Amino acid sequence: MSAPLRVRVEGIALWAPRLPGWEAARAILRGEAPAPDAPLPRPAPTMLAPTERRRAPDTVALALEVAQAACAAAGRDPKALASVFASTHGDLAISDYMCAELALPQPAISPTKFHNSVHNAGAGYWTIGTGCMAPSTALTAWHGTFAMGLLEAATQVHAEGEPVLLVAYDIEARGPMATVTHSRGLFGVALVLGPAGATGPGPRLALAFGGASGREPSAARPGNAALVDGNALAGALPLFEAMALAQPARITLAAGRDSLLDTAWHP
Repeated sequence: MSAPLRVRVEGIALWAPRLPGWEAARAILRGEAPAPDAPLPRPAPTMLAPTERRRAPDTVALALEVAQAACAAAGRDPKALASVFASTHGDLAISDYMCAELALPQPAISPTKFHNSVHNAGAGYWTIGTGCMAPSTALTAWHGTFAMGLLEAATQVHAEGEPVLLVAYDIEARGPMATVTHSRGLFGVALVLGPAGATGPGPRLALAFGGASGREPSAARPGNAALVDGNALAGALPLFEAMALAQPARITLAAGRDSLLDTAWHP
């Protein structure tokens, strides 16, 4: 197992149709408030102009919503933050559209949908919308995507000594790909991570990467897990559940084949 990487959590954000924002989610995940009976529609990030907001795909709307909320919670200027955008599948709805269109005798791909199909579309909208010139990374690591995004962001914090924005999100699988690439609903999370030695209050995370050795990733409480059940990013929920409870916790995240990321949370 690797030596722990320690970072400070400066800002937290979360959005799902039945967990609409971190403040509401904290109460729901602690069992202090019920989740909405009717799932809410996708978020509408205010950083986009109304026309762009309507045209943006679900992945972009979700990524920008949590990214903006995490920066606001941290009191950080988005233009100053390097970022890591992590998604297991990217925009499966657009991928399905493009595959179906290309199978036609005379395919005609929408230019707007084509430029939204790339895996770094969310990062692109974010950097353009905020005017951010700091480096941005877009990654996927299958079932280990959230853990690898978290590890990448923490590594950048240590390498540069500056805070980093982590954004992770996944949406519904569509069409024939849904039979082999499973994901349901919308779920997005974001964290602003800073150097652990920075002054000021703030909870800490210690991360250690290692082999599974017969261990399993941590699971959220059944009632909470059901709120994002089936989403490709659902494995991130146990860490955010621990953050909501504001108690020291050790959470293990899937980090790829035969690998886990152990996290120690200290509020």
